[in-house]
Amino acid sequence: MMPPEEESPDGDRDGGLVLLHGPKSGSTRKQGCDPFAQTQRSKLQHRRARINQQINKEMRMRAGAENLFRATSNHKVKETVALELSYVNSNLQLLKEELEELNSSMDVYQNESESISVPMIPLGLKETKELDLLVPLKDFISEHYGEEGVLFEKEIKEFMELRQAMRTPSRNEAGLELLMEYYNQLYFLDSRFFPPTKTLGVFFHWYDSLTGVPSHQRALAFEKGSVLFNLGALHTQIGARQDRASLPGLNQAIDAFQKAAGAFNYLKENFSNAPSLDMSAASLTMLVRLMVAQVQECVFEKMTLLRAQYDFLARLQLAQEAARVEDVYSLVHQTMSQPHVKDYVPFSWTTMVQVKSEHFKALSHYFAAIALCDCPAPSDAELLEQEKAFLQFHVTMPEGPSLRVLLQDPEERRKLGKAHLKKAIMKHEEAMRIHGLCKILRKMDILQEVLSFAHKRSLSKYSEIDHEEDFFETGEAPDIHPKTHQKPEIKSPNFSQVKVTDLFHRLGPLSVFSAKNKWYPARRVHLMRGENGFGFTLRGDSPVLIAGVIPGGCAAEAGLKEGDYIISVNGKDCKWSKHAEVVQLLKSTGKEGVDIGVITLQGTECPKAVDRKAAVMSSGSGMLKSNKENSRKSLMNSKSSSTLLVWSKKSKRSKKSTYSGVPFTAVGDNEAMY
Repeated sequence: MMPPEEESPDGDRDGGLVLLHGPKSGSTRKQGCDPFAQTQRSKLQHRRARINQQINKEMRMRAGAENLFRATSNHKVKETVALELSYVNSNLQLLKEELEELNSSMDVYQNESESISVPMIPLGLKETKELDLLVPLKDFISEHYGEEGVLFEKEIKEFMELRQAMRTPSRNEAGLELLMEYYNQLYFLDSRFFPPTKTLGVFFHWYDSLTGVPSHQRALAFEKGSVLFNLGALHTQIGARQDRASLPGLNQAIDAFQKAAGAFNYLKENFSNAPSLDMSAASLTMLVRLMVAQVQECVFEKMTLLRAQYDFLARLQLAQEAARVEDVYSLVHQTMSQPHVKDYVPFSWTTMVQVKSEHFKALSHYFAAIALCDCPAPSDAELLEQEKAFLQFHVTMPEGPSLRVLLQDPEERRKLGKAHLKKAIMKHEEAMRIHGLCKILRKMDILQEVLSFAHKRSLSKYSEIDHEEDFFETGEAPDIHPKTHQKPEIKSPNFSQVKVTDLFHRLGPLSVFSAKNKWYPARRVHLMRGENGFGFTLRGDSPVLIAGVIPGGCAAEAGLKEGDYIISVNGKDCKWSKHAEVVQLLKSTGKEGVDIGVITLQGTECPKAVDRKAAVMSSGSGMLKSNKENSRKSLMNSKSSSTLLVWSKKSKRSKKSTYSGVPFTAVGDNEAMY
């Protein structure tokens, strides 16, 4: 994953949306939906939250009863507890059925257009409990960073407000940005407050999206994964609400479902051992395939809009597109029927997927029949192209005359078309039969309407081409080879799309001031300028590094060491200061000397000065160079706690400049002596 950029607190960036400007007051906080807004979607989410809480309560009661049952030896108590357990299990089953019905409420998420289209399957958001991080973060700041935790209450509360807002994201681009913003802030939170060998002592509680079963972990990865899951779920809701009767609506739906597939796929590949079933590898594989199938369905609908004038080849393409949709939905149904997923996925989902598989297989045979029966025989100029297309159309070639005779003989075309229609009608009836087995789907009028319309259309066409004098037995139409002209793309989340500033930037640059690094207590050193200056060389920015100390010089006598980082000059915080800014503070020092605050990282080697640098340092001269730390690069390309930073730019200065009357010339790239 590409981590969010770390930036100086005074720097804005172009080319991205910066949602937070850490040190600036009055920054705009994106809000979630009004939790009291009485929309159908919010009512559904409220009911889901209530059921989740009830399931949590019943499961705690069951755990207590099971413990008592195992612990007691009293026969009468065992009977009473067994009765209580049966009651609790019955309640859990009822709650599970109620939640399944909520997860099957696909109509709530569909668009409000009057056009008739097959409903899509969206996901509800995972629910989470409120989390109070005020005390744990303040304690960590005091213990690890040596700062007053109370001074960071504003930043902690801002983070908690962001978490509260992301629990109810709006169903639009702003809601997606809100989830992405919080996810990116978790990168900084992880780096600042979660050391490799210690936990923060807080639990992240999340409810399973489909079963409502609560889970909790101390690992921040569980929080990240759950937010990523909700990002994918929100994409499914946005995709389901698009008006797919228009080309822009279809393109938006395709984009949303592709991004949902990308979020679930990224979650599957980068997070493991999740405690909830909805984030298991088997469930995520199923969700990715489901999203890909819904993309393929949208592609078919797009083809029907673009092919306004149906010629022979266009109808063959539609038939193959429909066969492709049937193919991917069959794969989804197989995935949903696997042991680890079968008892977990709502029955209405499995039924809907099976219905769609049969429905689109019927459509593929219907469009094949229309191509054969409604389109005229090809001219000599068209024959070669139609032969080539028809040669790759069926999985197995149909029985009967040669391909050329078939295409040119209207009667042979009618016979094969009739066989395709017969198969289409059978598949339509199978889709309607499976649909009738699910009580929840029977309540969806629009799905019933779509299936009924397609069935009647095929029956009408069959009646039209069926002749009374037909004495031949209608043969078995071969299956149609699936083919698509727009392969679904799994779009991974673009985390750099929403750029954020580290809320806890005041702690210092992450390259040094992170949870994985440890340093000795800060030291305050008073320096007096000697004849040859202070006697040390500086390197880099944010924070500036003491790269070398002259033996016997003022700095050495005061206790400064190679590898120390300057964090303050005369009480002014310099963690984020540029090289030139620290130099200017040192230049302004009078006869009274200067107080420098420094820290030394534990377990790191001091940077070694090369012989050339040492020789020039001993001569008491040097050249000031301004450098810029490429913190982004050092963060991404190095996982070690390096004391040396990465520099990318050098400013041009005169080879002869003065520092408080002391001349100095070049001491080496990226260093300056004082």
